[in-house]
Amino acid sequence: MVATPLSKLPRFDPKLIPVVGVDGHLPSIPPERLTPEGLRQRFLTPPVWQPEVRQEPKFEDRAPAPAAVLIPLIARPAGLSVLLTERTAHLSTHSGQVAFPGGKVDPGDVDVVAAALRETDEEVGLGAGFIEVIGQLPVYITGTQFVVTPVVALVREGFVLHPNADEVAHAFEVPLAFLMNPAHHRRHRFEWEGTSREWFSMPYAETLVDVSAGESSPSTALTVERFIWGATAGMLRNFYRFLSA
Repeated sequence: MVATPLSKLPRFDPKLIPVVGVDGHLPSIPPERLTPEGLRQRFLTPPVWQPEVRQEPKFEDRAPAPAAVLIPLIARPAGLSVLLTERTAHLSTHSGQVAFPGGKVDPGDVDVVAAALRETDEEVGLGAGFIEVIGQLPVYITGTQFVVTPVVALVREGFVLHPNADEVAHAFEVPLAFLMNPAHHRRHRFEWEGTSREWFSMPYAETLVDVSAGESSPSTALTVERFIWGATAGMLRNFYRFLSA
């Protein structure tokens, strides 16, 4: 039996589904692991661990397709941040959702790393010259039958993003320390036609500064919630488990 995608259910809004738990009781990540050198060392000598989220309920009756995403960790003065995108509303899959840059592995791609780098360049204009790939996380199978390999990379400053308006509505950064803090990992449960669905969310309040009025008027700040959930939150949860093991 193929399940219905949550996003296709009538009047479904993941933000309105009750939170059944928050994982603030779980151990925090030592700060030294959330640094470029700490991450490099972690992937060089990985611990014994198991991913927590491997596969979503099957939503489509189709053959599995290999895909890859990049988890870009940008070196900022305040610490590493994760580059994420908000997908445009007209896309056929995962429209409007927060996602990592990435997509299907094409026949011309040498491997999943090449696919992740190509897709990142195509989606947001972040070239491979700024990127240092340091490792991979276990595959994550989406309900739409994409077998996704998360490729983890460090990104040096100096780049200028050029989001592809056909695919990306907005590109933004979230501090890695925020996403790796289990106190921000919320659990949701939803019952539909006798089936229970569970997923994580990690809502992040992004502050946008409007300077369009010019120097004659003070800038104004607007807070926007970026609702990270589903596959993206699941892969971030696995990243947390990898770093906390």
